Amino acid sequence: MAFSKRLADLAERTLDAAKAKGWSVVTAESCTAGKLAALLSEAPGASERLHGGFVTYTKDNKTRALGVSAELLRQKSAVCGDVAVAMAEGALARSPANIAVAITGVAGPEPDEDGNPVGLVCIALAASNAQPIQIEKRYGEIGRDAIQERAMADALTELIGAIAK
Repeated sequence: MAFSKRLADLAERTLDAAKAKGWSVVTAESCTAGKLAALLSEAPGASERLHGGFVTYTKDNKTRALGVSAELLRQKSAVCGDVAVAMAEGALARSPANIAVAITGVAGPEPDEDGNPVGLVCIALAASNAQPIQIEKRYGEIGRDAIQERAMADALTELIGAIAK
């Protein structure tokens, strides 16, 4: 899989930051379908700093693999900050990593089954002994690949900042 230079640089910076702190990373992905973990796996030092990732494309798998509450998914849909946080916390609890990043959203081409619009993406971070961080992005209908690329770039930027704290 070919990634842009910008994304490759962000992935390398993420793993450099993790190395400097002695941390490791795990991902939990929905609309990016494992691309963030694949991107991180190509950066130098990945074997030491990346524990892997969870691809939880469906609501059912978010519940089964990450422990996201089925009730939360029913009440708020799969694309909201609370679900992104639950995904990140679930990934962190199920891995030896120090920090988890989660991405859930609608890459398109159509709105999801709950009516969430194309381009709505929620990103969350969960780290040992820290409050979770969540952000919501509305990229609009810019195309599936562009939404995924922006979501990964924003997730890595947030991850670098959180690790550096």
